[in-house]
Amino acid sequence: MRSARTLSLLLCLTSLCMWGQQSGADPNEPTLTVRSTLVRVPVLVKNKAGRVVFELTADDFLITDNGVQQKTTLDADTDSQPLALAIVVENGGAGVEHLGDYSQLDSVLDALIGNVEHRVAVINFDSAPHLLVPFSSRTADVSRALSGLNEGDNGAAILDGIAFAVEQLRGQPSRYRRAILLFSETIDQGSKTNLDEALRLISDTNTAMYSFSFSSTRAAVSHEASKFDKRHAPGPAHGCFSREGADREYDGHYSKQVLDCISQLAPPLRLATMSFLAARTGLRTKTAESVAQLAGGESFHFRNDKELKAALIVLSNDLPNYYVLSFRPTAPTPGLHALHVDTQSNQPLVVASRREYWIEDDTTH
Repeated sequence: MRSARTLSLLLCLTSLCMWGQQSGADPNEPTLTVRSTLVRVPVLVKNKAGRVVFELTADDFLITDNGVQQKTTLDADTDSQPLALAIVVENGGAGVEHLGDYSQLDSVLDALIGNVEHRVAVINFDSAPHLLVPFSSRTADVSRALSGLNEGDNGAAILDGIAFAVEQLRGQPSRYRRAILLFSETIDQGSKTNLDEALRLISDTNTAMYSFSFSSTRAAVSHEASKFDKRHAPGPAHGCFSREGADREYDGHYSKQVLDCISQLAPPLRLATMSFLAARTGLRTKTAESVAQLAGGESFHFRNDKELKAALIVLSNDLPNYYVLSFRPTAPTPGLHALHVDTQSNQPLVVASRREYWIEDDTTH
């Protein structure tokens, strides 16, 4: 299998709109708009023994988008592309006890980055995120910052930290791959951003996500459940198709509301995604793991510096062995799309891949 040492192994959703109206042309002349949606899905395949499976082709994979099988291609190598990496570290809450775990990560980070043009930033967060080291090619600055983190307050706004990192990555050149390494406790404590919003930001900016988490000191399970939008809840107070009283997630997205209403009125439309939604709900109490797994990355747990370094080494070994599949959706409807990837193999395999992506409503642009 080709080498793909890339921290941006992720779904890429690209919506390209080209306006054909030229300067000086008749203002009454209609504008031509062309839309093309490409979905890229990173896939890691291992056997039951945990060994990576090589030499698979596009024909060996089966991808369904909202239950509908897609025509899939296998992308070429992307390991030579520049990389923009945001390292997001919790220095508040339970993270205070782990600040010493991030020293002497130089060699492991070099292995993750690879021999490519790169920019790395460090963001720390407690009850709010802060840019500690702006994007720079000087990895020595990153190592020094990780080794000298100061204690924060009692907060652990994980999702706010992720959202802040995505916005920083958005300012990097478009030719750069984007990725986030998250070092945090398991459960979010006090973010204003909910999980759906974080996932949409990650999808919209083509960002890979890898989490390394330790146990939270407080199990705020009931609060964490609210991080998800309640898609199973009744529609607006004035009726499913009403523009009044709609949930906040539908603000400016009326066509998405209509699609969700239709799926409620016609249950078979939801059957294809029920297992996905059940798995998604099961991750409500695992913020860091939820974001990484649903976004197509990997998640690891650690208790000390040795376990963290071991997990980072595992990731550095996995990264070159991802397959990157792509397809153009046969039904590019606005809203959340559930992805499922499987292999057409006689042997039992373990497949890790992106589980969802978003398509925005054109009427909002």
